[in-house]
Amino acid sequence: MTLKEFDDSYRTDEIEFIAGLDEAGRGPICGPVVCACVVLDRNFDNSLINDSKKLTAKRRKELVPIIKQNAAAYSIVFIDAVTIDRINILEASRNGMQCALNKLKVSRKRVDFVLTDYMELVEESLDVVPLVKGDSKSLAIACASILAKEARDDYMCELDKIYPEYEFKKHKGYPTKRHLELAARYGVIDKLYRYSYKPVKKIISEKQTIKLF
Repeated sequence: MTLKEFDDSYRTDEIEFIAGLDEAGRGPICGPVVCACVVLDRNFDNSLINDSKKLTAKRRKELVPIIKQNAAAYSIVFIDAVTIDRINILEASRNGMQCALNKLKVSRKRVDFVLTDYMELVEESLDVVPLVKGDSKSLAIACASILAKEARDDYMCELDKIYPEYEFKKHKGYPTKRHLELAARYGVIDKLYRYSYKPVKKIISEKQTIKLF
């Protein structure tokens, strides 16, 4: 079954516009978690689209304008590190997905049905189906995963211009060995690093190094 055929299995005469929701950035120790919502109608398909983790960076970048141009609607939401620390990464991801969906509802974009990458949402007027590994099953979720991933990567590349010594462009905020060495050397950056994450707590406790954003 193709990704589009999977989405089509949920379509009826009343359900045409299916929204897919996904996030990028739950694992990094710094930077935001980014959530995207993509609404597709029954006519759109592209065999190159897949779970963002299964695509090369080059392919993802090529697909972004295709998705944006062909989607019935889309939205992207950033949830910062301060919020992640305050409510935890699961709730930050949930809130981000809910905000991304609400942005389309407020703008009066039509949404008939919602598929998420294994995230429960509370919706009174819409059916929401959380799917295990949804980004590798659903075309709409896969599109959302690509937009979220590329938006976050672009953000981290911009941070790299401001703080080149941290090499954000290379590791995108994930806790690689090199990243942890650099964070320990130069200090964690306030409001960018996630203080609730164990590697960050360890750096602060050992080095007592915090740099203001």
